[in-house]
Amino acid sequence: MTDPRDATLDVLLDLDGQVLVVDPDGGHWVRFVAKRVPVSPEKPHGIDYSLTVHGSDGERLVGFDNAHPAAGQKRGGPQDHRHRLRTIKAYDYRDAATLLADFWSAVDAVLRERGVIE
Repeated sequence: MTDPRDATLDVLLDLDGQVLVVDPDGGHWVRFVAKRVPVSPEKPHGIDYSLTVHGSDGERLVGFDNAHPAAGQKRGGPQDHRHRLRTIKAYDYRDAATLLADFWSAVDAVLRERGVIE
């Protein structure tokens, strides 16, 4: 059953386990992990997720997840955050559609920075 507050959650959950190549030369790829979990203060949306983009050497370039608190976040509160190379910042999760849009924007930005796309 879909969360009535987030009609797009099934879209995110359907991506679980997908790995997609995101550049013509096959050097960059994205991975999706998204599973339902019991609602808790740490995971108030009822999902455990990790959306990552990787370079050809496998290094994570950007990631959005809620596996642990970000720097400055209190334990016991929402753990949503964004990784950008070695920087971790809190992320304001609103719904699955916004998470996916923000993730794809970050993927586009990193591919542009690396000269993979124009």
